[in-house]
Amino acid sequence: MSRLLGLLGLGLRGGLVVVGVDAVRKELQGGTVRCVVLAGDASPRAVDKVVRLAAGRRVPLVAGPDAAAIGARLGRPPVMAVGVRDRGLAEGILRTTPQREGMED
Repeated sequence: MSRLLGLLGLGLRGGLVVVGVDAVRKELQGGTVRCVVLAGDASPRAVDKVVRLAAGRRVPLVAGPDAAAIGARLGRPPVMAVGVRDRGLAEGILRTTPQREGMED
């Protein structure tokens, strides 16, 4: 998970990620997100909002650490979802982290 958090931190500094459920949903609707990292303790409402949209757009989901750990790494309060806009960064994240399965309900 530390590699994932490091990649997200780099992405934030480079402007390659969007942070938060609402921002991720907006970018998913616009078709600019290559993968989504969901906090392991994300609320059911947040999961429902992001997972359905990501599944409909065929955007891979990655199981991340808890929201507090993601937020701490990004210098923010707890973060439940991060959308990755850059293809190379998304590929790096997908190679190092298992995708979230069984969430297409």
